[in-house]
Amino acid sequence: MTTPVPIVDLQVAVEAPGIPAEADFILWCQTALDAAGCERPVEITVRLVDAEESRSLNHEYRDKDKPTNVLSFPSDLPDFLLEQMEVVPLGDLVICVPVMAAEAVEQGKPERDHWAHLTLHGTLHLLGYDHIEDADAEEMEALEIAALSRLGIANPYE
Repeated sequence: MTTPVPIVDLQVAVEAPGIPAEADFILWCQTALDAAGCERPVEITVRLVDAEESRSLNHEYRDKDKPTNVLSFPSDLPDFLLEQMEVVPLGDLVICVPVMAAEAVEQGKPERDHWAHLTLHGTLHLLGYDHIEDADAEEMEALEIAALSRLGIANPYE
């Protein structure tokens, strides 16, 4: 099964070298949607931000006063409304570019692979996956590993 190509609204709110193209984010989102078995057309906003905007959002919504790699904000439209829509607004991803870049260096992985992983991870969160409980984390990580493998990217958890 192939998920319909998602609509990705890429918002670049930070200047940085090596920011992937919108087509990359579309591919990464679609790969996550495929791995999760999503069959509906969806729209996702991906916003790339600096550390200050990430810190501010993380503080406001998660009560953590520091920047973080990716934040996911699922759509909160009621189910009855979503069922009537041709394209489901899945939600928003906010990726902090400097945190992402620093993590790639710390973890010794190519930046492009880390971009892909964070985008996949965030997209799965928009679909309702979580990693708070061990069983949920195992399920989510298995989906991430499978999706990344389809992209030729090594397991980030090894």
